[in-house]
Amino acid sequence: VQLQASGGGLVQPGGSLRLSCAASGFTFRNYVMGWFRQAPGNERELVAAITSGGISNYADFVKGRFTISRDNAKNTVYLAMNSLTPEDTAVFYCAADLYYSRYSNNYAFWGLGTLVTVSS
Repeated sequence: VQLQASGGGLVQPGGSLRLSCAASGFTFRNYVMGWFRQAPGNERELVAAITSGGISNYADFVKGRFTISRDNAKNTVYLAMNSLTPEDTAVFYCAADLYYSRYSNNYAFWGLGTLVTVSS
């Protein structure tokens, strides 16, 4: 199993980024895909998740700013992030599991993460 996240980088406050996570080694279309983030000194927290049927769930702190989507033909999940603030600075991880959960320890598969830095 591999989850390869990409698309992180340095962006100014108010800017946008689009993260991608390419999956392999499991039947992607059957899995819930989640994006988590972890800032220094903080616990890993759910940002957004999308079920195999395309239903999305978002953390309150990103509603209206971030959009999660998936392309089952490409085995890829995306996270479009707009109106970024310095508080969004974190390592972003993609994760997969057969069932939805807001808790990171319930996800079976993890990628290595991609760093998002929001700073002027």
